[in-house]
Amino acid sequence: MTLLQVLILALVQGFCELLPVSSSAHVIMAEKLMGLDPTAPSMTLLLVALHTGTMFAVIVYFWREWQTTYFSSTGAFVRNAAWIALATVATGAVGFGLLKLLPHLLGVPAEGFEVEQLFGNPRLIAGALAAAGVLITIAGLRSRGPVTDAPIGTTVALGIGVVQGLCLPFRGFSRSGATISTGLLMGVARQKAEEFSFALAVVLTPAIIVKELLRFLKAHAAAGANPTGLVQLAWPSVVGMGLSFLAGLLALRWLSRWLEHGRWHYFGIYCLAAAAAVQVVLG
Repeated sequence: MTLLQVLILALVQGFCELLPVSSSAHVIMAEKLMGLDPTAPSMTLLLVALHTGTMFAVIVYFWREWQTTYFSSTGAFVRNAAWIALATVATGAVGFGLLKLLPHLLGVPAEGFEVEQLFGNPRLIAGALAAAGVLITIAGLRSRGPVTDAPIGTTVALGIGVVQGLCLPFRGFSRSGATISTGLLMGVARQKAEEFSFALAVVLTPAIIVKELLRFLKAHAAAGANPTGLVQLAWPSVVGMGLSFLAGLLALRWLSRWLEHGRWHYFGIYCLAAAAAVQVVLG
């Protein structure tokens, strides 16, 4: 990878990871247009760094709001932690189940199957983008009506967690877009749905980072690469992490403004257009 390619991928990841438009679909498309292999170990290491940058952007951006809601008292912390834990368990159950089911649905050997094998399939990416687009558009249009404020309880936490689990294997099905939209459709206030969605992201992202890092180290060792090569791959990842952090902060400000001003459905319309573009360009 050249430095320019790293800069492009960092900006794409930073903006699209936190906007409800699917960073994975955009990053994969950018990689393919630049002649890079989305399934290569070097791409995995870079994405680990970029995800780390956007995770810290979420923490910095929401920290003050979380202090007044999730950390306002011991009771508030315990209550919200329970809903986050419940949603995360639901995500894990659905995501793990899908990983076991997908090889059979796709007609590929189950042994050795990894979700990364789906990254190069433009039809799946386009389909997931379209599904996210429909969900976001419907939720955005419905949330423009009378303001509701349903509590984050067992039903809402489970519903959001299940939808988040559906997002995990499918690059193109935006996690933030799907979870916030689910909250809106279940009557949760816009800001509350946004805060809960990104609190889930902070809990989920470290596990994804560790999984991807272990996958990279395994592939690196299997290839018999030397430590010098690892260092050469690491420095662009550090640069990318910093850029994705800055881009993530800008993206969150954009998302919050459009969500609060009733423009959420525009992200859904964009996803539908992006699905068509992926199908035309990469199909």
